[in-house]
Amino acid sequence: MKPYNLFATATFGVEAVVARELGHLGLGETVIDNGRIHFQGDALDLCRANLWLRTAERVFVRIGRFEALSFDDLFEGTKALPWEEWLPEDAEFPVTGSCVKSRLMSVPDCQSIVKKAIVERLKTRYRRTLFQESGPRYRIEFSILNDGVTLAIDSSGAGLHKRGYRTLTHAAPIKETLAAALLMISRWSPERALIDPFCGSGTIPIEAALMARDMAPGLEREFDCQEWPQIPKSVWYEALDEARGRVRQDRELRIQGFDISLEAIDASNHHAKLAGLDKAVHFQRMDMRQISSNLKYGFFVTNPPYGQRIGEEKDNARLYRDMGAAFSLLDTWSFYVINPDPDFEKAFGRPANKKRKLYNGGMRCDYFQFYGPKPRFGASSE
Repeated sequence: MKPYNLFATATFGVEAVVARELGHLGLGETVIDNGRIHFQGDALDLCRANLWLRTAERVFVRIGRFEALSFDDLFEGTKALPWEEWLPEDAEFPVTGSCVKSRLMSVPDCQSIVKKAIVERLKTRYRRTLFQESGPRYRIEFSILNDGVTLAIDSSGAGLHKRGYRTLTHAAPIKETLAAALLMISRWSPERALIDPFCGSGTIPIEAALMARDMAPGLEREFDCQEWPQIPKSVWYEALDEARGRVRQDRELRIQGFDISLEAIDASNHHAKLAGLDKAVHFQRMDMRQISSNLKYGFFVTNPPYGQRIGEEKDNARLYRDMGAAFSLLDTWSFYVINPDPDFEKAFGRPANKKRKLYNGGMRCDYFQFYGPKPRFGASSE
């Protein structure tokens, strides 16, 4: 079987992290282009990518690319693609998409044309004029950028950030995929202690525990491509058995989450239990200013609260000053903070060793990275 042309999508600034993950899955020949990480793989690779990618948003099968300067070009280019190789006679195939810097800028019109072209192609294959769309879902996505059209099928279904453990709502939660990216960028490892002093609903500590226990983030959820006849059930069973066999329940972890809100701590404990990690992470109600540790080395990775209404800038600055003062007492620890405030470093009291532009919920942020000293050779983290 020839390999599929695949790509994973990612938020701005996270593409290289996704490429690194694909490399760890044995799919290292990647090309990054406009928030997409292109790679090739077979049916098992598609299953593994959906199960294991922690920082990607979705995984797509690319059906084709072509240039379209008119709606006729879009129709003919779409119709020329081998949709019958993917869509069974009863397939449900909704169409969504986007148009950027192109002559074809009406998304609804493009949706209609792509749908009609696919139907016309399927008519010649299945010798019928009406399609019930009662079978497995193949969500078609078109992307038109600078008159170049990419047509693909979403294999994931719900976004990959939906691991299944986060069921309670909390103010301004960080996406699971971004939380995992923050941890990977920090190069935190399970041998080191980790603290999130503003843990909210527990996402960063839980994602850290998933990584440390080598638990596939998609292990407890479903994907659209699980119902596709192109992927035998035996392939899915192989990928799932492989993932279950890698779980390391015996690894001792020092992962803690603190928050001043009791409601947040209750939500964190609830989510950790749903993820099967209630014994792996510790959550406790505590003001950030009171946090201390007897451990010599460790990591803080956090998404502190911020407000943007009139009068809240002073509150933000005060909080960041208090963070800087509290964290300075742990001078051998490393600190990683995502925040949209351009004056964060000034309030925190020291310049970051490195900054990385990221987006949190569509808001432009910086990921401020303050490095602590490396542990001495042979030294314990205690």
